[in-house]
Amino acid sequence: MRSRTGWRRRAAALLLLLAAAVSLPAVLAVAAADAAEESGEVDRAAEQHSERISGSAGDVLEDNPVGRLKVFIYDLPRKYNKKMVNKDPRCLNHMFAAEIFMHRFLLSSAVRTLNPKEADWFYTPVYTTCDLTPAGLPLPFKSPRVMRSAIQYISHKWSYWNKTDGADHFFVVPHDFGACFHYQEEKAIERGILPLLGRATLVQTFGQENHVCLKEGSIIIPPFAPPQKMQAHLIPPDTPRSIFVYFRGLFYDTGNDPEGGYYARGARASLWENFKNNPLFDISTDHPPTYYEDMQRAVFCLCPLGWAPWSPRLVEAVVFGCIPVIIADDIVLPFADAIPWEEIGVFVEEKDVPKLDTILTSMPIDDILRKQRLLANPSMKQAMLFPQPAQPRDAFHQILNGLARKLPHPEGVYLQPGDKRLNWTAGPVGDLKAW
Repeated sequence: MRSRTGWRRRAAALLLLLAAAVSLPAVLAVAAADAAEESGEVDRAAEQHSERISGSAGDVLEDNPVGRLKVFIYDLPRKYNKKMVNKDPRCLNHMFAAEIFMHRFLLSSAVRTLNPKEADWFYTPVYTTCDLTPAGLPLPFKSPRVMRSAIQYISHKWSYWNKTDGADHFFVVPHDFGACFHYQEEKAIERGILPLLGRATLVQTFGQENHVCLKEGSIIIPPFAPPQKMQAHLIPPDTPRSIFVYFRGLFYDTGNDPEGGYYARGARASLWENFKNNPLFDISTDHPPTYYEDMQRAVFCLCPLGWAPWSPRLVEAVVFGCIPVIIADDIVLPFADAIPWEEIGVFVEEKDVPKLDTILTSMPIDDILRKQRLLANPSMKQAMLFPQPAQPRDAFHQILNGLARKLPHPEGVYLQPGDKRLNWTAGPVGDLKAW
């Protein structure tokens, strides 16, 4: 096994090489700017630090969904959406806020139709993560009742739900475990996906292979991270990446997991126990005001699972060009049919966390540089964000692209008169109470 001195030297050498690789082309680009402008090569010079995704993935990211689908938005009473935000505006800033901003985007989107008869998809704007604790965390316990109430409302007021039992409808469900509506995995599995959503397409942040809370055909999206806030913390792109590995967050959750071992399936605890004194690992529970700047100075940013396999760190890492180190077995990542995660990230199995230093210091410098060039591609960053106002190729448009790729609906979507596929009385007794 490699000695500690060996991998420390290797890491130090990597940092020096990376610093040189980043800064030298920037200097050369400035020197060549005038000549490039005259010869019409400005764009090519500007793009030398990034690399386009090759093949169909790059084309998919740049797809324009306008003209490929039409969406009808149900006009729900304000109690299902806007009234919730007025009551607690913190909903606009937490990592589950995609459900709110998706609604706002669609209201003015070119794919919206006011004629339900020509719609390809139906959208129900219900905010299920806006019931917050004093600490600002969403309480999922009312969410099933809110969702059931909204579905009952649209099924009674319009005929379109009843024609398909929701198979041409989509819902944004950004909870920890999606439409299982619980933040603890064991209880989420016990609950399962809300039965009334059994035929609908779910747009959700949670994704894990062969999991009860991920149904076939779901569209996995990034969690919400505030674009304006990140923009305000950008540093010069030629700043050397002097931090080898970076992470800020919990390693233990003693409040919800007092005995330990359940939170993050022990992966975060292993990170701390193995690397808390390792000089290559800048890891801590502290959340400094320079958090965003530090990520832009790091080569690798750790993205371990917490209670759920996903977190905003993935978005932050991509936006700031820090190679995401994904520690979450069987995770399904956002827009996996469009973003080549294997090419831009590093995947480490949870059981291999104690070997993380060796894994990262053994990576060839050329592999690291290529991942950084791919991460520098503007299309990659844009696909992870929900900006206001919306911009081409952003996460809103990637969701629409995902919905467009599911068209046309198969014949089995439409029910025969009198045919019903859903059981309206299924699920926990508490979910059946009126909301």
